[in-house]
Amino acid sequence: MKPVWLYLENGLFLEGRSFGAEGTAVGEIVFNTSMTGYQEIVTDPSYAGQFVTFTMPEIGNVGCNAQDMESRGAWCRGILVRQYQAEPSNFRSEEPLHELLKRYGVLGICEVDTRFLTKTLREEGAMMMVASTEISDKEVLAKVLAESPHISEVNYIEQVSTQTPYRHTQGRYDAVRYTYNEPPAPKARIVALDFGVKRNILNELTEAGMEVEVVPNTTPAEALIERYEKGEIDGVFLSNGPGDPLILEEEQARIRRLIAAKVPMFGICLGHQLLSISHGYDTYKLKFGHHGGNHPVKNLATGAVEITAQNHNYNVPDAITEIAEVTHTNLFDGTIEGVRYKNAPILSVQHHPEASPGPHESRYVFTQFLEMIERA
Repeated sequence: MKPVWLYLENGLFLEGRSFGAEGTAVGEIVFNTSMTGYQEIVTDPSYAGQFVTFTMPEIGNVGCNAQDMESRGAWCRGILVRQYQAEPSNFRSEEPLHELLKRYGVLGICEVDTRFLTKTLREEGAMMMVASTEISDKEVLAKVLAESPHISEVNYIEQVSTQTPYRHTQGRYDAVRYTYNEPPAPKARIVALDFGVKRNILNELTEAGMEVEVVPNTTPAEALIERYEKGEIDGVFLSNGPGDPLILEEEQARIRRLIAAKVPMFGICLGHQLLSISHGYDTYKLKFGHHGGNHPVKNLATGAVEITAQNHNYNVPDAITEIAEVTHTNLFDGTIEGVRYKNAPILSVQHHPEASPGPHESRYVFTQFLEMIERA
């Protein structure tokens, strides 16, 4: 493995070993506490523009396979791991992780102190960094980083959204038969606005009883409203996705038109944030974000504590309670994890009820969306 050099915006300069793609990349460094599911994390479009530091010390054990892809590629800038296992041992493995990383141009960095990096991010917050297999000079790396755009300035949705509409016909994964279910007969028809949607979100929507058409993020609101008024669709899903929601002004304008037309909507993660902004309540950035598969969330309707999958750096403000009922809160820091709007058929959650990776305790939210559509 070749050497790779890292420079963080706080001045930290490190050397590791490279096991993925070669080259130079700039992005925001975050940490993820999931114990399993590294392939699902690497192929989650919400990580576009970021380096993911895994707190799990050994990565690569189970390899990669086509079934566990959460999108058509890998979108993060790179991953940082303590120890990389290049020879996977799992009957489902089709290739080692480093082959997947090389195919999609993602840097793999190992033999770095991920515990130290995680503590640094917790104390100082998520920050920009540059990694390179080509540049070893600290000052040159610092210059590259300084001249690169910040993650909050880039619209990554343009890279990860589908370019053409398509129908999703796959159901939930069956871990006993090692294949995906045929979904049940649909009870409603929805359109999913693709801001970087994960495949398992679409699986859960169809499994809950919805016919799903995925459309580009640029789809005009007027076209969706016309289809809704004609009875061709029953609602709109707003997907997860990467980057700072505040810069997505065109998406916000489209969502405001859908709100005004009283189209039933459900948002997850970025979709949740865009709904808040479109209602006039701007999001704010968390210090180091929530990334992992073990975050406790309280369901305020039932009192139950659900262990959830999380992946976000931004959050909706407490002031959203002026127009929405809070349905879920994060028990780590008390931030809002879900809302139901008071005067509109709209609900949204910040966590990932579809998991992949992570627990499935919150997947009932997809059924709640269907029930809301049926009442509308």
